[in-house]
Amino acid sequence: MSGSAAGDASSTIDLSFWLTRLLSLVFIGLGLLFLVAPRAGAALFGLAAPEGESSGYLPAIGLRDLAFGLYLLILSFTAPRRSLGLILAATLVIPIGDLVIVAAARGSDAVLNLMLHGVSAAVMAAGSIWLLRPSAHDTPGGNT
Repeated sequence: MSGSAAGDASSTIDLSFWLTRLLSLVFIGLGLLFLVAPRAGAALFGLAAPEGESSGYLPAIGLRDLAFGLYLLILSFTAPRRSLGLILAATLVIPIGDLVIVAAARGSDAVLNLMLHGVSAAVMAAGSIWLLRPSAHDTPGGNT
């Protein structure tokens, strides 16, 4: 029975949820980095850590990433594929916005940081497309 179409579809669904969980752990890790080592988080992001009161944006970024990672983790256990795909698609605003912010502030001096934000956007876009594609569970009778 492991070679049946239904078995293949369910293993693909399981894989998509596990990949979503892995992505959620990456964001939880980034959030914790910004909370525990804000200067290292800022360097990874691509902007210099500010001094004084302005440094408050670093924990805010950490909390944003931590919360997003937790949302994804919870939803990977409770939500259908389509919901996860739509959330990833909507969340593309974050890495694209981060890329624009770093590009505007540092330009080509931040190639590695820009690549990091670009890869993050690409992974989210690919994950969204993968989760939104029709599966055997989306059609009556399980036919694709």
